Amino acid sequence: MTDEGASVGLWLVGLGPGDLGLMTREAVEAARSCDKRYLEGYTAVLPADQEDVLEEIVGPWERLMRPSIETPAELMEEALVSSVALMVVGDPLQATTHVDLEAWCSESGVGFNVVPGLSATSLAVSLSGLQSYKFGRQVTIPYKYGEYLATSPLEMVEANYSRGLHTLVLLDLDPTGMGVDKPTPMKPSEAISLIVSMAEKCVEGGFSGRFSETSVMEWDGFLLSDIGTDSQRVLSGSLGELSSVEGGLVHTLIIPAEMGENERDAYERRRPHR
Repeated sequence: MTDEGASVGLWLVGLGPGDLGLMTREAVEAARSCDKRYLEGYTAVLPADQEDVLEEIVGPWERLMRPSIETPAELMEEALVSSVALMVVGDPLQATTHVDLEAWCSESGVGFNVVPGLSATSLAVSLSGLQSYKFGRQVTIPYKYGEYLATSPLEMVEANYSRGLHTLVLLDLDPTGMGVDKPTPMKPSEAISLIVSMAEKCVEGGFSGRFSETSVMEWDGFLLSDIGTDSQRVLSGSLGELSSVEGGLVHTLIIPAEMGENERDAYERRRPHR
């Protein structure tokens, strides 16, 4: 950036996990200095009260949904002649969609700049009290589309578990799968119900795993809600207990593998009625 403002091109600006008070100074200055500002509206959710604050902090903005991001011809044309901020909740390059934008910019001759933000996924790991080096591949629990129910997320949880690795479980935001409407974050009860259905389908298909021996509802888990906001909650308990937790907007689960002594102590401290 210069004294005259942001240079021509696309600026991916990380907003942090939800509370705009956690935006970095560089992120605020970059967004404010751009000629045009968009909020990416489908891979993550910015609380409604923070959307109002966003304009106060950086200036007027418009929302862009999935079609305009995954086929960004108009965005590229605009960024060829002006500075354009695409503001993303969390850390911009956590989503494959945003990594693809770098390729689009390279092919279109558009300048590409990234201003990182604090990621809710990294915060979830640290807030749980579990050891970060003991996490395996993260998964997403998708909404069920018609009669189709994917079992691969649960199979990955089991693959991690067999290696002694915890799993960070993200919950779907889009029941339609189209990315054109404002997100409808999945509730804990919905996610855990889907996990139970996945386990039943895996057992019927002959897939051997922990779920063929013990009820999924008895598994240990962590529920992290509205990370990085004033409404943040971090709870632990069996998945059955966590499925009854109500309230909150955006939720994340952690399904741990075998926990060490310090990790088990952290788990117990996060139980609401220990």
